Amino acid sequence: MGAAALVLASGLATPAAAQPARAAQTAQTAQAAQDGKDDKGGKVLTVAVAQSVDSLSPFLAVRLVSTSINRLMYEYLTNYDPKDAHPVPALATRWESSPDKLTWTYTIRSGVKWSDGKPVTAEDAAWTFTTMMTDSGAATANGSFVGNFAKVTAPSPTQLVIRLKKPQATMTALDVPIVPKHIWEKVGDFSKFNNDTTFPIVGDGPFILTDYKPDSYVRLKANKDFWRGAPKFDELVFRYYKDQDAAVAALRKGEVSFVAGSPSLTPAQAASLKGDKNIHVNDAPGRRFYALATNPGARAKNGEKFGDGDPSLLDERVRHALFMAVDRKTIVDKVFQGHAVEGQGYIPPRFSQYFWKPSAGQELAYDPAEAARLLDEAGYKKNTDGKRVGKDGKPLQYRVLCHATDPNDKAVGKYLQEWWGKLGIGVTLDCLDNVTDPWLAGTYDLAFDGWSVNPDPDFVLSIHTCGALPQTPKDTGATDNFICDKTYDELYAKQLAEYDPAKRAALVKQMESRLYDLGYMNVMAYPNAVEAYRTDQIKSITTMPSAAGNIYGQDGYWSWWSAVPADSSGSSGGSSSTGIVVGIVVGVVVVAGLGVLVAVRRRATADDRE
Repeated sequence: MGAAALVLASGLATPAAAQPARAAQTAQTAQAAQDGKDDKGGKVLTVAVAQSVDSLSPFLAVRLVSTSINRLMYEYLTNYDPKDAHPVPALATRWESSPDKLTWTYTIRSGVKWSDGKPVTAEDAAWTFTTMMTDSGAATANGSFVGNFAKVTAPSPTQLVIRLKKPQATMTALDVPIVPKHIWEKVGDFSKFNNDTTFPIVGDGPFILTDYKPDSYVRLKANKDFWRGAPKFDELVFRYYKDQDAAVAALRKGEVSFVAGSPSLTPAQAASLKGDKNIHVNDAPGRRFYALATNPGARAKNGEKFGDGDPSLLDERVRHALFMAVDRKTIVDKVFQGHAVEGQGYIPPRFSQYFWKPSAGQELAYDPAEAARLLDEAGYKKNTDGKRVGKDGKPLQYRVLCHATDPNDKAVGKYLQEWWGKLGIGVTLDCLDNVTDPWLAGTYDLAFDGWSVNPDPDFVLSIHTCGALPQTPKDTGATDNFICDKTYDELYAKQLAEYDPAKRAALVKQMESRLYDLGYMNVMAYPNAVEAYRTDQIKSITTMPSAAGNIYGQDGYWSWWSAVPADSSGSSGGSSSTGIVVGIVVGVVVVAGLGVLVAVRRRATADDRE
């Protein structure tokens, strides 16, 4: 993903002679964004983020900031209602399935145009899906959506037909950005093209990306021709801050309009902002989980093993012992200071349909004495120095990969050093700006992990299947941390083909139970979405869920599309008790032959390895 981007064609490349002028314009517009206006006097909404962009290609992007930007650039077939997350029309105005549930037909919205003036048609969608089906590079980020597709065609400009190999319950929640065929068919290598060479980038979403500087900012302008209506802010800027305190200071000074943290504000930061007159702090149940991931032995689909994960972690007893020495209550009380819920199953409690927790006999509850017993049983006993050693006499010393920009990782890491130290295990915190490279290389023992979960959990479930592994050690797969388990895969296939909501939910919970028992993922907490914005810059903005939810990293583009400038004279359309506006007009959804299918979907998206 980090490879250099390819130039599409000589006609699309930015001329070298234009670079000095563009650099001057970039500096001018960047400063204007800090002033709250663009270089033409338009209103600018500036969002401080603590994550850098991994790729602007929707075929490669997995980080939350990147997938959130993709949602703004490209329309999807469907979207999610901000009130309750049920599927609503987007690029597709309606859809229906055949009686055997193997053929899905979508009606594509007429009159929609790409930002370069060319019409958006069903052929763009068919090409996007077919490319993902036939090119492994294009399937890097979202390949799980099309793995069951047999054929995708566009019989007419407004009709898209997807033929499946077997029934698939996520067909009203295909979380895939539809790209313009006439632009992307010129790409040579999808595994390397990062979509960051030519601006503005052609899209059809509520915003058009006009400029980007790595580890600095992403700049977008409002799409005045967006079919749902133009955003109320003229421009939107995502500005990267490596230091979260600096981002909070920028909010306090009015240099940015909104701050989300990495991905949330710390309790101390939130508390310090609540006293400010022109700042509103949003604190609501989040859609993320916060976990420890164990390296199960990195491997590829071709059977090759790689990386250097500690072999002791291949013993389930050792994994269980480590997790039984983690006090989740202390993490919630001391690190998150109550702005989180204790971790249990894989899916956060916000998604009640899929939320699962272990039984009393199954739970790996905090029990240091039992953890010590399991380590003894596994053959890792203490020596005279109090260190746990194996038969080879080497002491257990684990490297824990952590994000340098996330204060929670560092705080929890210190507790791990204390808790596991009492067991006789050494802990080294590897806090890096870039955790992606060692993660993909399998050069870690454990790592802090977290994903944003969509209303439909299929994506975050798919990243633990054998099919998500990289093809070879040199390739990039969709896997989270190289888990490959036959029983889990069988359950995944069953839930994907199950259309009955209750039966599907039961299968998903069985998957969570299996994942919990394997011990490769230890969900420590479900953090709240704690974020803040300036009320003298933003009059109102939509949360998701609208009653009490997050603003940044939504399952859709509602927040930034709906945001109203503070000095706007227009009506905000009514507000909730927290001052968050809800006023989304959606169309009628037709689902034929299925009864009621509540199909919803993934992390926004991405969550995200970060």
